Amino acid sequence: MLNFEQIRSHVQGKYKITARDPYLVCVELSLEKGTRHQSIYLAELDGDDGRKFLRVNTALAPMTGLDAKRTLAFNWQSRVGYMAVGELDGVPYLQLCENRPYDTLTGSEIDRLILEIGGMGDNLERELSAGGDLL
Repeated sequence: MLNFEQIRSHVQGKYKITARDPYLVCVELSLEKGTRHQSIYLAELDGDDGRKFLRVNTALAPMTGLDAKRTLAFNWQSRVGYMAVGELDGVPYLQLCENRPYDTLTGSEIDRLILEIGGMGDNLERELSAGGDLL
């Protein structure tokens, strides 16, 4: 993939898109035969060296009441994705993220990232929210 428009074109025909901005797309992933849903955001980032990166992220739960030690332990054990804090409507949320340089991306890699971050994000959201499906 050489630019964000190629990434957007790839996901538009395959997934339900719920938000479109110049360098942001939100994919709504349907899980467990439609009984659960997870929003995954794809956005363009500029690297320090001028290269473009794709960030794939999903919100998990508000940070209020979460044990930071537990999330850092997950980071250590995880082979895909990492935890971060990002704001949603002014509220700090725990996020599951992955960044990849455009020059290493293929359509199948984008699909794998969406499904892996979305599925893992939904599982973590369920654990952190007592079975809820907030996002």
